[in-house]
Amino acid sequence: MQTRTLERRLGDWLRAKLPTPITEFVMFVVKMGWATLFGGLLLVGMIVSSKIWQADWPIARYDALVAYALTLQILFLVFKLETFSEAKVILLFHLTGTIMEVFKLHMGSWDYPGAGVLKIAGVPLFSGFMYASVGSFMARAIRLFDMRFAPFPPYALTLLFAGVIYLNFFTHHFIPDLRIGIFLCSLLLFWRTRIWFEIGRWYWMPLPLAAFLSSFFLWIAENVGTATQTWLYNGQSASDLVNFSKMGSWYMLLYVAFGTVTLVLREPLSKGPIDPNRPAG
Repeated sequence: MQTRTLERRLGDWLRAKLPTPITEFVMFVVKMGWATLFGGLLLVGMIVSSKIWQADWPIARYDALVAYALTLQILFLVFKLETFSEAKVILLFHLTGTIMEVFKLHMGSWDYPGAGVLKIAGVPLFSGFMYASVGSFMARAIRLFDMRFAPFPPYALTLLFAGVIYLNFFTHHFIPDLRIGIFLCSLLLFWRTRIWFEIGRWYWMPLPLAAFLSSFFLWIAENVGTATQTWLYNGQSASDLVNFSKMGSWYMLLYVAFGTVTLVLREPLSKGPIDPNRPAG
């Protein structure tokens, strides 16, 4: 409630000083920045640690990043930036992400070149928090923008779709990659679904478009990760850009993250259309 009060006061102050379109754009940027706080702080930790860390320090950089990320998560709960129910589903995405990391590392898709004690089968525990940051962003954005998803497809079908995507990240190493079919299915399944969000008044965006734009910003974040040598893809050096094909991987993974988040946040899902003229909160 305190956060919503501060947002309302900021919006009222901006509306008194600026034209409405500029006010709403500023509020959009502010809310998006606030929603990405966890992921943004993780990127800051990667950048700073890559600049200052010394090989002879008593704790490895990866282990320090684990402690840093865990501290962030605790602080988010203490200061009620996330609810415990949201933290549970974010933990689930953390675990499923770590399982995939272990498999992908074994298959040689990417590598973590640094040393560390807090690892599972060569994967630093820090990596799971990168997946958790995506879940955190979704949960916080839904709350901050009072999002509604409508008309939403049959819920069981969306969970099945997310499950197929997750399995494809494993099976494409042994059988043909289904990603082209998955891309097409995402459009067929969600082509009518709009994400309604509130910034003084109601706006909407097609869900697949939002997933595409989000995948682009995640691709940028990946470039930060590889530039700081937190991880490197097979055959990549720290000075190389991440292949644009990884945007497709993130586009798919975002549907897995969204399906995971909706295990807790079901209220924003609406089978019927939304009235665009309803009063904004």
